[in-house]
Amino acid sequence: MSFDGMVMRAVAHETNELLKGGRVTKIYQPYGTDLLLVIRSGGKNHQFLLSANPSYARIQITKESYANPKEPPMFCMLLRKHLEGSIIEEIKQIDNERIIHVTFKARNDLGDLTTRTLVAEIMGRHSNVILLNESNMILDSIKHLSPSVNRHRTVLPGQDYVSPPAQNKVSPFGLSTDDFLRQIDFNAGKLSKQLVQAFGGVSPLIANEVIHRAGLANRTTLPQAFFDVFNQLGDHHYTPQMVTASKEYFSVVPLTHLSGESRTFDSSSELLDRFYYGKADRDRVKQQSNDLERFLSNELKKNEKKIEKLSRTIKQAQEADTFQLLGELLTANMHMVKRGDKQVSVQNYYDEDGGMIEIELNPQKSPSENAQAYFKKYNKAKNSISVLEEQIEMAHQEIAYLDQLIQQLTAASPRDIEEIREELEEEGYIKKRRKKKKSKPTKPQLDLYESTDGTEILVGKNNKQNEYLTNKLAARSETWLHTKDIPGSHVVIRSKEYSEQTLKEAANLAAYFSKARESGSVPVDYTEVRHVKKPNGAKPGFVTYDQQNTLYVTPDQDLIFKMKK
Repeated sequence: MSFDGMVMRAVAHETNELLKGGRVTKIYQPYGTDLLLVIRSGGKNHQFLLSANPSYARIQITKESYANPKEPPMFCMLLRKHLEGSIIEEIKQIDNERIIHVTFKARNDLGDLTTRTLVAEIMGRHSNVILLNESNMILDSIKHLSPSVNRHRTVLPGQDYVSPPAQNKVSPFGLSTDDFLRQIDFNAGKLSKQLVQAFGGVSPLIANEVIHRAGLANRTTLPQAFFDVFNQLGDHHYTPQMVTASKEYFSVVPLTHLSGESRTFDSSSELLDRFYYGKADRDRVKQQSNDLERFLSNELKKNEKKIEKLSRTIKQAQEADTFQLLGELLTANMHMVKRGDKQVSVQNYYDEDGGMIEIELNPQKSPSENAQAYFKKYNKAKNSISVLEEQIEMAHQEIAYLDQLIQQLTAASPRDIEEIREELEEEGYIKKRRKKKKSKPTKPQLDLYESTDGTEILVGKNNKQNEYLTNKLAARSETWLHTKDIPGSHVVIRSKEYSEQTLKEAANLAAYFSKARESGSVPVDYTEVRHVKKPNGAKPGFVTYDQQNTLYVTPDQDLIFKMKK
């Protein structure tokens, strides 16, 4: 993984420099695996994130905003009891591994000064955050580990803390050339794997970088390349960098062995904010919205099948002219038919060749009744076409609505999911959940962005937000944007006058928060809010607009990240 021991080293050094001596003012647990400590240090508030997310575990200073639950979890309450108001003494990495100890000085219930330690272990799905007292006893943790799960170490309240099994690797810092070479067997091959197995904190990513710099790796070039990387890291000289090749990679050393778009950052935390932007949220949303996504996909398929069936029925109904022809020919040849006949062969006057045509008859009906039966079939088929076309149009509208909701799920935050669920309940698609007590309706919370010149831009990411933004909040003279004929968000520039750059950036937001996020040259319509209307009885979020102009943009995630407020 990219979050290796060297990234942890950089983060530990950076956070220790910034937060040491700072006071813990607030503690939140926005999600089950994530902690957010607000630290007052150097006259500023800093958000210190410790995440044990199984896919996106990390430690960093973050500028991202997190929605907090109405009721804090028990672990959060315990942390508030022991750590709120405490002072950070030290943030220290353990043995170049992905483990840090954050030491706090706090006062207990009796007012005596005491020590508390928050241990963050970044180990993929085994990641954890553990609170220890001064005796190294576990007070509690985000994840509990019973003896039946792991015999080596038990992570439960009241147990002594046992560190993860030691790797017994050599530190990559302060080595001589001979020390380094003693760890390498050039005859065994797979040198990058040997580096990972021999030296603490060295990931496959950094090992591949060392091998690449060594070129033709031998007893001279390999140590030089190794020390070239680790001497800088040993002196705390970091180059936070993200490279986008076949996928995204990040490190605190320049990744010269990867070919792709490269970006450097001023700090490790800034790099991590950019790399993890939206990733953990999308992962949580996928878990929370799994049932909604499955329901909407099934409804979409039902309507697509309905259109196929109705289309076949229309095709059959369009043969109504044949019934009219048979009725008219039967009327003209009534003298040739008598009750009891099952069919009659008559000349087709409407055929240029004047050929004969067979007409099926009901033997229990008179000739006149048979003719009337064909005319009735004609009228029924003719009248059904308009009804069928109306039903097809309604099914197309339903598909557009469902498609829009599916798109909104892909761009939703965990907070947005609840609003989408409420909308489906109100529209009668899913059963309403029982609520303990009625709460006052709250205004939808919109995402706020700021253009390069400081103009505010608001984005609605679901239908409730879209309707509130367009129909209630936005002024009639402000500019409204939406992707052309593509499901997406409503975007409003909150100014009567704005630059061409602001318009392009707002269009970029509209394209990014749409179904065409991964496309290039996305058409975006823009017009004044006064020209945007919601038809009576229309589905939530559906509007019509006119007097629009269109521009084309390619969604840029880096730009979106910079604009986020």
